[in-house]
Amino acid sequence: MNESAAVRIDAWLWAARFFKTRALAKQAIERGRVVRSDATLKPAQLVRVGDALRITRGEEVFQVEVTALAAKRGSAARAQALYRESAASATARAAAREQRRVDRAGYLPPVRRPDKRARRLLRALGDLDAL
Repeated sequence: MNESAAVRIDAWLWAARFFKTRALAKQAIERGRVVRSDATLKPAQLVRVGDALRITRGEEVFQVEVTALAAKRGSAARAQALYRESAASATARAAAREQRRVDRAGYLPPVRRPDKRARRLLRALGDLDAL
């Protein structure tokens, strides 16, 4: 772990394994999906120990507090030591995950790919929306 006083936010998000690459972390920051104290950030801004962040990744929203700094990616155990998620955030994410599971409980994917005739019918149905 890096013992400096601050680290770039995009590097920290990558090191904490919220995003697979720094480029994806940078994209999320630029789109306003990473917020510190209700203020949007820029990728080069510095994060310090004690900062509270709200990170939106897909349908998940994390409320975390920075507990340690790192600019390089390490093991998953080391990444989890970089932040502490609030209890309210963890329960909200679990509830949302359960709700998504319940919502798709009745969905059955098709057994096989559509054949030529079925593809033509699907294509024709799509054309109805254009009218």
